[in-house]
Amino acid sequence: MGIKGLTKLLADNAPKAMKEHKFESFFGRKIAIDASMSIYQFLIVVGRSGTEMLTNEAGEVTSHLVGMFTRTIRLLEAGIKPVYVFDGKPPDLKKQELAKRFSKRADATEDLDEAVETGNKEDIEKFSKRTVKVTKQHNEDCRKLLRLMGVPVIEATSEAEAQCAALCKSGKVYAVASEDMDSLTFGAPKFLRHLMDPSSKKIPVMEFEISKVLEELNFTMDQFIDLCILCGCDYCDSIRGIGGQTALKLIRQHGSIESVIENINRERYQIPDDWPYQEARKLFKEPEVVTDENQLDFKWNAPDEEGLINFLVKENGFSIDRVTKSIEKIKAAKNKSSQGRLESFFKPVANTSAPLKRKEAAEKIEKENTNKKSKSGGGKKKK
Repeated sequence: MGIKGLTKLLADNAPKAMKEHKFESFFGRKIAIDASMSIYQFLIVVGRSGTEMLTNEAGEVTSHLVGMFTRTIRLLEAGIKPVYVFDGKPPDLKKQELAKRFSKRADATEDLDEAVETGNKEDIEKFSKRTVKVTKQHNEDCRKLLRLMGVPVIEATSEAEAQCAALCKSGKVYAVASEDMDSLTFGAPKFLRHLMDPSSKKIPVMEFEISKVLEELNFTMDQFIDLCILCGCDYCDSIRGIGGQTALKLIRQHGSIESVIENINRERYQIPDDWPYQEARKLFKEPEVVTDENQLDFKWNAPDEEGLINFLVKENGFSIDRVTKSIEKIKAAKNKSSQGRLESFFKPVANTSAPLKRKEAAEKIEKENTNKKSKSGGGKKKK
């Protein structure tokens, strides 16, 4: 789920923190990608029609492999260096949210059966997507594929978004790519949405910058985390009746969830029993992440051609022509991405002089121009 309604809240209250970019503008950038979110998107979209999905001869679903293969090649061809991060063990606080998702899928399965019986195509399409779940096998398939492609993979200790944010904070990657807004709540300095969307959608990549979010909202990071918890996150229930705008107003007025609780109208807003907002806050501020440099020393290698052909063609029924052509694209893209970004060739020159205010700078320039004119006789020389 991420953070409920956060995209709209920021669009309305911190628009300068959001910028649209062309997909190609991230050439040479290292991007940490939430793998499970991407796989989920592929299972819903790629080759799906109602209850029918892409499968190999053994009847095993291959939508995730097709999506991961083609979308990753698109990234590589654009000169982007992806690092895929896979979820580890979910924190205990998330068990309630996972139980809700299980229940919703069970309900959707019943609704889907009913829609199939009545032949309602619209409902079949709607409810079949709600039954989708990323399994351990889907994750394992994609990890294997990516490694064969020469693309680095990281196994997070717990939440993938938290690990992605940690990579970004440490400067190992330029940004985090996901569709879940809680990447910002984990403190990712730069966050990208729609990077993994198909090119056919022609949706620009949206970049969020956490420093500008805090600046525009006039919040500390702690206050932003409290805002996100009030909006609704994966770790605890929110206060019923409080949406994004109300949450923003309350944090601006009171500064923290503790102060909100002290001053809130208890008759109007019902606070959940044993509300674990403090534990949720701690998970956002101090998430469990991999810090071992050996595990984080990721590299982009040449593709394993034989391994890719065996896995995709022999095991999963991909076209041999398609796979061999794709391997050539990966090899060509690897050479292209090694060029790096233009700014990496130039080192910034430190300016030791004190910065001038705009008015002072203008006066200084005007004075210099006056001196030059007086020295040259105040105009053009006569011939």
